[in-house]
This record gives sequence, structure tokens and C-alpha cells, in this order.
Amino acid sequence: MAKVTFMGHPVTTNGDLPNVGSKAPAFLLTTKDLEDVGLGNYVGKKKLLNIVPSLDTPTCAISTRKFNEYAKEHPETMILVVSADLPFAQSRFCQDESLENVVTLALMHTPRFTSDYGVAIIDGPLKGLAARAIVVLDENDTVRYTELVPEIGDEPNYELAMAALESI
Repeated sequence: MAKVTFMGHPVTTNGDLPNVGSKAPAFLLTTKDLEDVGLGNYVGKKKLLNIVPSLDTPTCAISTRKFNEYAKEHPETMILVVSADLPFAQSRFCQDESLENVVTLALMHTPRFTSDYGVAIIDGPLKGLAARAIVVLDENDTVRYTELVPEIGDEPNYELAMAALESI
């Protein structure tokens, strides 16, 4: 279990992020078209998982916008934004923000993702959502970089995440 904070108050996750160098846990998440997809849908691509509690928060929106800009210049990289939002809300958010370079994925059919990736918040006011985290995977789904953001309301370290992608 990992400890982070939300608005300065301690929050616990169910575990730890996957270890760098390990194979990423398989998952099935739901696209805006209500299709379930997994790592196999992105074979041969570098992937950044931008794991957020909800796109309906300022910090989640900011990180998604920043990674969308990165993806615009790096088409060899898939930016996968994982949240508890319904696919309809994710799609509306991307449309309203003109975000065309990220793929939003919902936890609605398989919430097990948060447990498998160690980001399930198990106490506090955000219990049941995902803690803010970044996981970078290479083309073979090997974990190359992780960050569990210490304060859920803070942005991730974009420079380190992007440097990890560029080092692959």
C-alpha cells in the first residue's frame, strides 16, 4: 500500500505501481465507442498511461491537455487517459477541449485495473477512484517509468514522463 495525500490529508492506495522493468498487467478498459480494449490493441506502440481520478477536475484536465500536445508531435506514442468517468463524459470533454491525440479509457466494465496497477484509493473522500499516476510502457509493454503523484491535486512530473518516453 502506498500513501498519498488529497488536499493535505493522508489517503491510502491498495498497493504499489508495477515495478520498472516488469511486464505491465493486462487490462480491459472501455473506449468512447463502448468497446473494451487492452494492451493488445496498442501493440508496437510506446504508451503513456495518464491515470486520473476524473477528467472533471482542473488538474486532470490540465494533464490531459499537456499530454495531448505531446502526442501531437509524437504519433509513435499512445497517450491513454484512464479515469472513472463514463465514456460519454470522456468523449464530451475531449470534444469540448479539441483533444484529438489522446485515447480516453473508462473503468466502467473492469474496475479491476485500479487494483492491478496499485492505484485504487481505499479510504478518504475519493475512495473507489484512482490515485493520480503515470506509467510509461515500451512497445513490448515493459514498464519503463512510473510516478504516483504524492498529492492527488498536483500535476505529474511531465518532464520525467516525457524523457522516459523519448529514451525508449
